[in-house]
Amino acid sequence: MNKLTKIGVSALCGSLASVSAAQAGALSVTGGATATWVSNEGTATGNPIGLSSGITFAGSGELDNGSTFTLTLDQTDQSAYSAGKIAIVTPSLGTFTIDQGAGGSGIDRYDDMMPTAWEETNGAGLTTGLQTVGGVGGAPNIDWNVGSDMLPDGLSVALAWSPKWGTGLGANDKGADGTGGEGSGQGWDIAVAHNGLYDGLNVFGGYSSLAQASSVALSAGDRTQKVLGATYAIGGVTVGYQRSLADNNLVDGANAYYDNEAYGVSFSINDDLSVSYGVHESEKGNHNGVANVTNKGESIQIAYTIGGASIKIAESSVKDANYTSGTASDRDGTTVALTLAF
Repeated sequence: MNKLTKIGVSALCGSLASVSAAQAGALSVTGGATATWVSNEGTATGNPIGLSSGITFAGSGELDNGSTFTLTLDQTDQSAYSAGKIAIVTPSLGTFTIDQGAGGSGIDRYDDMMPTAWEETNGAGLTTGLQTVGGVGGAPNIDWNVGSDMLPDGLSVALAWSPKWGTGLGANDKGADGTGGEGSGQGWDIAVAHNGLYDGLNVFGGYSSLAQASSVALSAGDRTQKVLGATYAIGGVTVGYQRSLADNNLVDGANAYYDNEAYGVSFSINDDLSVSYGVHESEKGNHNGVANVTNKGESIQIAYTIGGASIKIAESSVKDANYTSGTASDRDGTTVALTLAF
């Protein structure tokens, strides 16, 4: 196996010894945002949701030896950052979010709900290529997280809709994302969770329907995605299990579907120290005579917080990364990160 080591340091002033009593700093944000919808008669505009912003982030912090650090980021438009969203919280109806593909909307909020000390098994520094359910969350969409006053105690419901789910780059205000997504139409998601059935138990599930044009090669209809799982917490221990299926609805060819299974356990040793172990398996189904391939990722993680500083370590492995069979696709990786909070 190939050894992959990645060290990430958010900010480092002085020696590591000086971090022992680091204090949290401050982060200030100023700016504004604009969301638009564009429809041009006689022109294929793609996804019509646009978002623009002018934002300045200013962060600062100090270590116990007197060393200080600062961070300033200026972002003048949607194209200057990877994704953005505007959330409008109403007193009774809930939260309406205009999302530029930032993720976390629709059933994408449940793509991996397993307990961890730090990151998802698929996101701990080792590239796995694992495909999970995302619904419309990867494209500009509108998400409605229904207000709790409208639902029974413990129940949460979210609905998301995208006019063109196959486009995920996002556009500035008064613009439209017309790149990619050929053959894709509108998509909608529903995501439901309940944490009032039993003390410490959270059950969640979701469904997504993504319109797929009949012109798409080998298409047998619209794509569907499903997810169902639960987590249970008792004392400092949390365990979880979930299944998900992304069905591309192809009558022939590769990438017909992705059948996923994930499970994990985390343990908070105290308020500052936690450890976890997680597994995420994904079987790629092929309808073209090629054998199915299972991509399996595992990760052991530990996280330790000292005031405003956090040290996190993940020891991860993947078998058949990117759904490619063979020892060349089996890898191990260690990720170490130091984060200083503003």
